[in-house]
Amino acid sequence: MKRENILFAALFSVFIANAQWKPQGDKIKTKWASEVNPAEVLPEYPRPIMERSEWKNLNGLWKYAIQEAGKTAPSKYDGEILVPFAAESSLSGVMKEVGSKNELWYETNFSIDSNWNGKNILLHFGAVDWKTEVYVNDVKVGSHTGGYTPFSFDITPFIKNGTAQKLVVKVWDPSNDGPQPRGKQVKNPEGIWYTPVTGIWQTVWLEPVNAKSIKGLRTTPNIDQNSISIKSDVVGAEAGDVIEVTVLDGGKEIAKEKTVVTESADIVLNAPKLWSPESPFLYQTKISLISGGKVVDEVKSYFAMRKISSKRDQNGIIRMQLNNKDYFQFGPLDQGWWPDGLYTAPTDEALKYDIIKTKELGFNMIRKHVKVEPERWYTHCDQLGILVWQDMPSGDDQPIWQNKKYFDGTELKRSQKSEDIYRKEWAEIMDHLYSYPSIVVWVPFNEAWGQFKTIEITEWTKRYDSTRLINSASGGNHFQTGDILDLHNYPGPELYLYDAQRVTVLGEYGGIGLPLEGHLWRTNGNWGYIKFKNANEVTNEYIKYANVLKGFVKSGFSAAVYTQTTDVEGEVNGFMTYDRKVDKMDFKKVNKVNKEVIDALNQK
Repeated sequence: MKRENILFAALFSVFIANAQWKPQGDKIKTKWASEVNPAEVLPEYPRPIMERSEWKNLNGLWKYAIQEAGKTAPSKYDGEILVPFAAESSLSGVMKEVGSKNELWYETNFSIDSNWNGKNILLHFGAVDWKTEVYVNDVKVGSHTGGYTPFSFDITPFIKNGTAQKLVVKVWDPSNDGPQPRGKQVKNPEGIWYTPVTGIWQTVWLEPVNAKSIKGLRTTPNIDQNSISIKSDVVGAEAGDVIEVTVLDGGKEIAKEKTVVTESADIVLNAPKLWSPESPFLYQTKISLISGGKVVDEVKSYFAMRKISSKRDQNGIIRMQLNNKDYFQFGPLDQGWWPDGLYTAPTDEALKYDIIKTKELGFNMIRKHVKVEPERWYTHCDQLGILVWQDMPSGDDQPIWQNKKYFDGTELKRSQKSEDIYRKEWAEIMDHLYSYPSIVVWVPFNEAWGQFKTIEITEWTKRYDSTRLINSASGGNHFQTGDILDLHNYPGPELYLYDAQRVTVLGEYGGIGLPLEGHLWRTNGNWGYIKFKNANEVTNEYIKYANVLKGFVKSGFSAAVYTQTTDVEGEVNGFMTYDRKVDKMDFKKVNKVNKEVIDALNQK
């Protein structure tokens, strides 16, 4: 085929794809919505902390059907859906409710590149909410529960000769009819509760690997011993197989170590460069799997030398420390919702944008609130230099909530099934995100939502990952367990409880509202904890609270979280509008006072 014909065919396919798809509904949208191209949706490599050179993106237009749960695969589909946007989102091209009584079915075809012959083919899903069954060429190849972690299947035995391979995915998501982790999703959104997210919401992709391959990496820095530990999870390993880890600084090799596949590579670095929000230095790595003297697999990765800990200061207050120095952590509550994509940012630039704006505001931390982001978001945090508190997405029920005192009531008793779901998904989230250096705090519970067996879960979390601080119960119900006592107070800062044996933080405050016409998800029913009429009033109120907070830094607070990064659906208390088109405060003034708050800890 002539080059001109190939180009014409490619352009024609893009035209057809665009003609068949358009965002649905009349809700506000971000500027990136217009950049979404059905022929090239979120094209970036989805797993930058373990990167291979060969892969294939399956995002794009798939067939879909919503039908009653418990039925066989549909004989006829309802139309097309743009993967990986959830069915309820505008950018999916569907924008329909699925609900707990129905199942969402997908179907697409894919091809295997001819140069992948002889390789094992892995089918990867970034995240699907909630229960997933996957069929390749009419064979069920696997299933998964959990809405926030990736999963994959080796589909090699089920690939047929020829170019077209059939992929069918079935998803069921009970939303708040079930006990599973769901964050802010409810079937009847109002107030602080938002639209359900059903189905595929992160990238779907293929990857060719050898029979012997690296499945995962677990990276643990130790700045006190100038060492980095890298443990490789290897599939198909045999006695005599070796892992070789090469460490690079700006492209220059500075260390190399070989180890048998069952051991971690523990590498000492001379005068290591430490990572911080002020200097987010990342070392690059090349990890090679060697069998019979030949490299049979190789991935690129990175790590950071940083330490998070706590220590009593000269005034007797337990402080958070970064790299063995007292460090005040200050950032916004970041929910990661989008008016056009719901859980899914329209583009990678959009995904990165909120982090850039957070840095512009002078913050050094983000609290990722009851949601887990795609892996690229955490890499952006690693690269840009922002600390992350990672919440467990909440689920199940909310009984009594005591936030002004230590808990003296009866905790929620979850069913055994509900408990098992929580433990499984929380462990998977921690495993999944373990090697991202920006994450410094795990938050198992928020404001009593689904909170149960607090002491047991907190201690289990700490055993599971002893390298990070555990914020046991953000905003209550408070127990004397974990590393942090976390108070919530709206609208202004208040230090109403203090723990002399743990770090004390203000885990939520603020919520200053400013509704802006033309940038509202709802025409009415919008709210903030308090509301003002213009950016000047909102900025002045923010500065007033920040000046109050400065006083509390000296007397006990070691971190603070302001609500919130953007407006979300009916909430109008963001630094930015929900569509990210308007900054609702004077960012330069906010930056100045934020840095004063952070610096207050070390002022004499």
